[in-house]
Amino acid sequence: MRIAVDIARVILGLYFLYNGLNHLRNLKAMAEYARFKKVPSAEFMVALTGLMLLAGGISILSGYLVPWGIALLVIFLVPTAFVMHNFWAEQDPMAKANQMAHFLKNIALAAAVTMLAASPTWTW
Repeated sequence: MRIAVDIARVILGLYFLYNGLNHLRNLKAMAEYARFKKVPSAEFMVALTGLMLLAGGISILSGYLVPWGIALLVIFLVPTAFVMHNFWAEQDPMAKANQMAHFLKNIALAAAVTMLAASPTWTW
């Protein structure tokens, strides 16, 4: 069972690292979309959430300050699901399905990292 937890840590950690880097590399485009979704200070918020994703990913991968890393990820994932992926506001069926998939992904990822918090040990 220990190996399964370690594999999950690597996959989740790399996923969040990739997405954090993506926020920072594509800051302008992501900020444009955030502005479209009425996010205040969109460029700052995209940069901030990118750093949150990086810190959370590093925390999961390294086992360092894991409760803080998990908290950062949950604080990012849940509000983002409701603000950025509000499928209930979409009229187009394809856009609605796409946003619903992203909404559910964020909620499921928040649940997954919360479950990892129950792991008995975080050292490699």
